[in-house]
Amino acid sequence: MHARDAQLEDTELKKELAATLHARKELGDDYESALVESFLEKVDQRIDGAVDRRVRRQVAEQQMVVARGTRSPKSTDTWGERYGFGVVSLVVAIPLSGIGGGVADLPGLFVTWAGIVGVNMAWALRGSSALRRRRGKQGDSDWEE
Repeated sequence: MHARDAQLEDTELKKELAATLHARKELGDDYESALVESFLEKVDQRIDGAVDRRVRRQVAEQQMVVARGTRSPKSTDTWGERYGFGVVSLVVAIPLSGIGGGVADLPGLFVTWAGIVGVNMAWALRGSSALRRRRGKQGDSDWEE
């Protein structure tokens, strides 16, 4: 919605509030709850309309992203996500290497590092499997003949 439309709705809402307050003065306290409920219902309708417009716009944007086959603009594929796991696993590898080497000597060290490498490979391949699924849905490429 444009700023002008929002201002128009605000102006209309202010007019309705003024009319409700004027009617309350004329009708008295007996009709106060009915007038307040009526006004709140109108405010609720305005809020629902604004929320509906925002939701429709977001759904349309997401459908466009899916239709284009591109990533969402809010993707969390950042440097921290890509390399942070590797850095953390290397930091954790130091004490694990000490424990594995201390308990089982060289075979323990090999098992420890095989586990570290395996976990990092699984982390790296999780993104490529999603990429392969997405490419598979787009159809066969010219390279796969």
